[in-house]
Amino acid sequence: MKKNFVSNSTASIRMFKNDFLESLSKVRFYVPLIVYVPVIAFLFWKALWEIEMPVLNFAGWFLLGLAIWTITEYILHRYVFHFEPDAEWGKKIHFIFHGVHHDYPNDAKRLVMPPSASIPMALGFYFLFDWLLPDTVVYPFFSGFMIGYLFYDMVHYALHHANFKSGFWKQLKQHHMLHHYSDSTKGYGVSWTFWDHIFRSNFDKK
Repeated sequence: MKKNFVSNSTASIRMFKNDFLESLSKVRFYVPLIVYVPVIAFLFWKALWEIEMPVLNFAGWFLLGLAIWTITEYILHRYVFHFEPDAEWGKKIHFIFHGVHHDYPNDAKRLVMPPSASIPMALGFYFLFDWLLPDTVVYPFFSGFMIGYLFYDMVHYALHHANFKSGFWKQLKQHHMLHHYSDSTKGYGVSWTFWDHIFRSNFDKK
């Protein structure tokens, strides 16, 4: 496998000459919580209080949304974030979206998705699910989907900055560090490794 440049620096490198665009490319790890927790709370309120959805129905659609997030995370990471076009403009877009993270994996301000990218993506998914799903079930479904996304963002930050001693979290960190430092064509699951086992993109046990 081709070995790419990887920096151990914790510095946040500059990607854009324009100061405004540069500011949009960086984010503190807690910002997604500030943006999306109120949205999720609103969806809970819409489902459980405004339309009075039965709790079991809510739980079922919520869990389905969470499950759909896990496969979405895998597909986005493997087929979108790791798609490297041949055209120069495509390579630049790839670097902005994900390549910079692989070159500078210790840059704390580029470990969670900035709202400038996540909000348009979230809106796109919301309207897609609202179109595909029966009336009103988008509220519990999308709340589960978004909690899955927040879990992914927080776990991703922790995998790069927390020092786990044992158990599940240590194994998950090892899985992600192998993706960064050993073979980026494997280990696409970040907060869940289930789909790596299903699609045979897991790391071979030694």
